[in-house]
Amino acid sequence: MVKKRPSSGQVRIISGQWRSRKLPIHDLEGLRPTTDRVRETLFNWIANDVRGARVLDCFAGSGALSLESLSRYASYAKIFELQAQAAKQLVANLATLKCENADVIKGDSLALLANKPSEGFDLVFIDPPFRKSLAEKSISLIDQHQWLNDDALIYVETESEITMLTVPTSWSLLKEKKAGQVIYRLYQYSAELVLDETTSDTEEAN
Repeated sequence: MVKKRPSSGQVRIISGQWRSRKLPIHDLEGLRPTTDRVRETLFNWIANDVRGARVLDCFAGSGALSLESLSRYASYAKIFELQAQAAKQLVANLATLKCENADVIKGDSLALLANKPSEGFDLVFIDPPFRKSLAEKSISLIDQHQWLNDDALIYVETESEITMLTVPTSWSLLKEKKAGQVIYRLYQYSAELVLDETTSDTEEAN
């Protein structure tokens, strides 16, 4: 029996130095690239915050979000992807673009997020496979292990039935929109809110 190879598709970079470039992606289970429409809205929201940003793509899949950020001159991207074929394709696509300021790490995102990074991030994408309860677990780990720089922006994309997300009190919801079967949100992290909460807890204890 001949093993069927995964069919391939493409992801298109919308803007920046690689504008309109189309890159191959594998059609793998759970791989659900953020649509051009949603991606365009997201990058309109964060247009002034991408250049020079350190980016963390927690569930990269096609890499559409991190590649779009790098095209718009993000300074660096750390890219997590569990599936070997998808990770390999991401490495190949970065090589095609001659991009050297990104690292693709194959592995389980929750396990990777359970470590404190050596340096924080300014822009974080959380777009996990649907219906696996991964979004809130990722949010908790990112907060617990201090992955965020002050004023970092966090994009979370989930299935539309998740009408409420539990997030840290240090995260403020900036934007929220529904498109078809997805709902996507943009948050901002504030270290001041963490300090305020800590001070309040200390005062109550006294």
